[in-house]
Amino acid sequence: MGLSNRQGFLLIAAACAGAMGFALFAQYQLGLEPCPLCIFQRIGVIAAGIIALLAALANPGRCGVRAWGGLTILAALAGLSVSLRQLWLQQLPADQVPACGPGLEFLMESSPLMEVISKVLKGSGECATVDWTFLGMAMPFWVAVFFVGVIGFAGWLLARKSA
Repeated sequence: MGLSNRQGFLLIAAACAGAMGFALFAQYQLGLEPCPLCIFQRIGVIAAGIIALLAALANPGRCGVRAWGGLTILAALAGLSVSLRQLWLQQLPADQVPACGPGLEFLMESSPLMEVISKVLKGSGECATVDWTFLGMAMPFWVAVFFVGVIGFAGWLLARKSA
């Protein structure tokens, strides 16, 4: 593949924009309201996309590719961990699913940020609900696959010899 670093990072940014486009389509056209963990996954997609876009705009050399690629991978790893947490919640037996808590908007208004993050990552009943599937797999599975793809492609950009 004769891709420049700029083109590689632009592909990641475009993929993230596409993923967010589908998330908004699912929310506003399919009526799937995002739970707090879904919102955190969106933050991971947006963060990876913005970092990749900034990298493309900077058109980094070898050292810059390592820095930007590493940051992109870190953002995608954070999003992947949230996706995996939600998948874990979704596989719990009904009697072990945490009770539904207050919405993210209320938590943000009434609690410090670190407490909000802690509560959201613990999960709630609404995050364990499977509202949509594709090929038998729930949305967080496909988001996890997306993050693995971003991590793999960014890793490839880091590992290749030519720019």
